[in-house]
Amino acid sequence: MDTLINRIAHELSVQASQVQAAVTLLDAGATVPFISRYRKEVTGGLDDTQLRNLEERLLYLRELDERRNTILKSIADQGKLSPELASLIHAADHKARLEDLYLPYKPRRVTKGKLAIEAGLQPLADSLMSQPELNPEEQALLYLRPDQGYADIKAVLEGARHILMERFSEDAALISLLRSTMQEQGVLRSQVTEGKQEPGQKFRDYFDHTSSLKDLPSHRALAMFRGRNEGILSLSINLPQSEQAERHPGEVIIAQLVGIEDLGRPADRWLLDAVRWTWRVKLQPHLETELLSDIKGHADLDAIQVFARNLKDLLLAAPAGMRPTLGLDPGLRTGVKVAVVDATGKLVDHGVIFPHEPRKDWDGSIATLASLCQQHQVQLIAIGNGTASRETDRLAAELIRQHPELSLTRIVVSEAGASVYSASELAAREFPDLDVSYRGAVSIARRLQDPLAELVKIEPKSIGVGQYQHDVNQSRLARSLDAVVEDCVSHVGVDVNTASAALLARIAGLNPVIANNIVNFRDQHGAFRNREQLKQVPRLGDRTFEQAAGFLRISQGDNPLDASSVHPESYPLVEKILRTSTRDLQQIIGDVTFLRAVNAADYTDDRFGLPTVTDILSELEKPGRDPRPEFKAPHFLEGIDSIKQLKVGMHMEGVITNVTNFGAFVDIGVHQDGLVHISALTDRFIKDPHEIVKAGDIVQVRVLEVDLPRSRIALSMRKEAAASPTKPERPRSPSTTPRATKVSTPAPSRGATLGDLLRKAGIDKR
Repeated sequence: MDTLINRIAHELSVQASQVQAAVTLLDAGATVPFISRYRKEVTGGLDDTQLRNLEERLLYLRELDERRNTILKSIADQGKLSPELASLIHAADHKARLEDLYLPYKPRRVTKGKLAIEAGLQPLADSLMSQPELNPEEQALLYLRPDQGYADIKAVLEGARHILMERFSEDAALISLLRSTMQEQGVLRSQVTEGKQEPGQKFRDYFDHTSSLKDLPSHRALAMFRGRNEGILSLSINLPQSEQAERHPGEVIIAQLVGIEDLGRPADRWLLDAVRWTWRVKLQPHLETELLSDIKGHADLDAIQVFARNLKDLLLAAPAGMRPTLGLDPGLRTGVKVAVVDATGKLVDHGVIFPHEPRKDWDGSIATLASLCQQHQVQLIAIGNGTASRETDRLAAELIRQHPELSLTRIVVSEAGASVYSASELAAREFPDLDVSYRGAVSIARRLQDPLAELVKIEPKSIGVGQYQHDVNQSRLARSLDAVVEDCVSHVGVDVNTASAALLARIAGLNPVIANNIVNFRDQHGAFRNREQLKQVPRLGDRTFEQAAGFLRISQGDNPLDASSVHPESYPLVEKILRTSTRDLQQIIGDVTFLRAVNAADYTDDRFGLPTVTDILSELEKPGRDPRPEFKAPHFLEGIDSIKQLKVGMHMEGVITNVTNFGAFVDIGVHQDGLVHISALTDRFIKDPHEIVKAGDIVQVRVLEVDLPRSRIALSMRKEAAASPTKPERPRSPSTTPRATKVSTPAPSRGATLGDLLRKAGIDKR
């Protein structure tokens, strides 16, 4: 355990005592939001990002230890566990290294090498290895075993060769050297499958493409893996080989490590054949499969991190506020679905209008919308950004022009995931009598009022702010995104008297069952008056209350502190401050001058440290404040609603919908997001687009290129004067970019260095 703690501490660049404290809390059932918010003294101030990384590494290292113990027991049961081997296994710090060490001892089916050993051919293999001056054919005559399938010289030598092949291919040091060499020098090649050129046009950039493994961007790797999964591409990994080299680099490394050379002795050629077949049949396929899996794993992790960051930005986007809102789910033939929700998000009216083709009931649609807005005192119009979005936006603009007395504001919002929500079990329970086609309009209206409260109802990966989210490890993706949602919801907090069960279920410490119990209790007994009442909710015990209470808010309740992020366990501290000041709670809340004059250190004790006291004083300045930014809406260029209308050089305003490793996608109101490549985001060099933009940002862009056949738009955020006239900006995104809805090398034995081996293998180390 100490080794595990120290390793995590080193990786996170924190103290071992901090890691130990966090692990203890996590093992006791505490959640990351609770620990990062209310246990700062215990962990030394670890934040939620550090805690999530700690939690992830803790899971991996514990799985590693579990596998290590299984391997040690298996080898010990075979009576083959030497102190040296045990030491190597204990020192292994990756799953791949563990499996390399276990390979020779892993129970397996009968192999050709094992059959040859059982037939007594091992002495032949050993003698030819140690004495290459022996003649293989002459020695093989001494080992004929007709009754065991070795009736002639050829069969005997083949059996002996299989013994050596299996021995070489189970050498942990050799495998490790080859793996690290391929990681450092290897090349991934993709080729189009015969006959798939036409259906695979979106992958044409990879029809004959090579990339260095160590420099392969994750999004390109995922594009190639998608092409392989769709049967368009084949992938292979190999080491580069110079034309002058007689043997493959892999064969050279194996021969050097096991001590085989071609000195013209009788057995040398036979031994080199064993090396060649070891590489071609055993090691190259094994390492290729393993490395492809590793590449996929790393690309998955990268993509998941991008998705998680985008999701966080989207969930914490500015809410327009709880104002009566009219939601429009655009459509052509089937009409525009309309839903009106009140200031609390409750559906109060719905219908359908047909302003576009084929009915073209423009005036009637405006009259209907005006009536609904007047009747329900609508202040906001939320328009989904799908098909017919710009046409519907023009309709709303005309409504506002004709009826200025309504004081309406229109905003186009992302409808990603709205259809998923509409058909979900949750939507069916929420609106059992409402046709599925109208539920999307409700979701569009609500996500303008409060994106966090509405988007938590949708499976995170369906929100569409990632890159290749359907291609990555789904369980890992779900775990990561669920953590983001939990962190965001807990960061903002929820009103326990108005929040939906879906939103409550995302609070740290709660689950769907308890969330539903809270809603049912609220329906039966009325609004909660204080946090203590939460303990009366079925299955909400003391432990759950401790984890969740600080994130559950009660406005206009018995205790003003219940509307804040101050945890109930800290109420005595506030009372202590009040007694010292001889003022009541209502007097000090919001009194910035008084609160900033309080010396936090005067109120610390064994229970409450300086971080907690400081947080409480800060919270009392603006209790229950929403940490999200002020709401702003983008203004799309009037009259431009199709990619066909775009011209190079146009300046437009748009909103960032997705940020990937290679750039940012921007909605400019033409039904197809444009890409600002990372090189066109700013005039200076950056490694990560997130340094400049995040999902939800409103930005000014310039059109660089319009590719109508492939529906691609290249945009720039750079100043025009900074662009080079001789080297125009061009996007370098992969063909399959998604539409936004985004080792040290061990030294070989026997005195050879890796550089020696690589040079002998014909690899240019540069």
